[in-house]
Amino acid sequence: MTPPTLDVARIQADFPILKRQVHGKRLVYLDSASSSQKPIQVLDAMDRIYRESYANVHRGVYTIAEESTAAYEAARAKTATLLGGDTSEIVFTKNVTEAINLVAYSWARANLREGDAVVVTEMEHHANVVPWHILSEERGIELRWIPLTDDFGLDLTDLDRLLDGARLLCVTAASNVLGTLNDVRPLADAAHAAGALVLVDAAQAVPHMPVDVRAWDADFVGFTGHKMLGPSGVGGLWARADLLDAMPPFLGGGEMIRDVTTEGFTTNEVPWKFEAGTPPIAEAAGLGAAIDYLQAIGLDAVRAHERQLTQCALDALDARFGDRMTIYGPRDVDRRGSAISFLFGDIHAHDISQVVDEEGVCVRAGHHCAKPLMRALGVVATTRASFYVYNDEDDVDALVDALARAEDFFGFVG
Repeated sequence: MTPPTLDVARIQADFPILKRQVHGKRLVYLDSASSSQKPIQVLDAMDRIYRESYANVHRGVYTIAEESTAAYEAARAKTATLLGGDTSEIVFTKNVTEAINLVAYSWARANLREGDAVVVTEMEHHANVVPWHILSEERGIELRWIPLTDDFGLDLTDLDRLLDGARLLCVTAASNVLGTLNDVRPLADAAHAAGALVLVDAAQAVPHMPVDVRAWDADFVGFTGHKMLGPSGVGGLWARADLLDAMPPFLGGGEMIRDVTTEGFTTNEVPWKFEAGTPPIAEAAGLGAAIDYLQAIGLDAVRAHERQLTQCALDALDARFGDRMTIYGPRDVDRRGSAISFLFGDIHAHDISQVVDEEGVCVRAGHHCAKPLMRALGVVATTRASFYVYNDEDDVDALVDALARAEDFFGFVG
């Protein structure tokens, strides 16, 4: 069954920022891989909390405190449904970076010793690299790296050797630079056969396609709200219940305790054991509204729309610029997401981004928090355009026209 085509014009009407003009041109937002825009439904949900029922959660027994707690926990339940997990397995964090650090500071420090190995891929975001470098310096763990293939996938030739004796495999479900989609389940099967656990960075997957953490057979999955139409400041970690039960707390303070005495403390139940202090209350309500919005569209429809739009963009870029542009990432849209990274000859990525901004087009330039990947590609930076539910073929045309202006402005340097 073919997923329904998105009514992009109707969706665009839900995003107040898209009514803006920049430099006298309509705003064309193509940086959703960094952070998505927010529909009015999300803004209203957060505003409603602040205006009508804001109070700290899990503490007061008065009406508005109970309303805030209900909204906060409803967002957790919606997140669990979205990911295919149980409510008790969802720990709210402020973003995927904190979710991965939770694993590194809690599970890893409780379980890894000098000489233990963690396997990481060369296409990881720094959020799934730096915590393991810190642990390597602190504990003497070994980092092993899965390299890239020439067609921007993972080179699994030596996977068995890399996993031999390893304790953890860290892998992104979708590259924020290349768009590459990694087939998580076979990687998880191989890791588990070798006795390793699996941590998946799903920041670029959860907003764009159906995700089922149990079908992946993952052990830890991090996600973030601000890339999936929700607010910044809220994301989360899904993890197997038995792992969360055994892990020590990440942060200490209020909310994560059951009791405190002068001699010590006992922890709260999971997931609250990992949610010290006042949480992102209004942001969680916004995340819940974002999940409602995406599920009303349908994640299958989102994926189908982005696949079609990415193909349109790749074809248009090839037709206009040919071999003057280098595109990094798979050309098969069934193997990639909607982030497209590219370079124009010797023109710096930042220069391209600044010129296309004059046309109202927002694209990202830089290393995209993936310097090991940049080094593997042999570049310092790329320009990246990334598409989402509120983009259409008119936005592709605007991108191509803006890039053509940039090429004319600099004069092509081959």
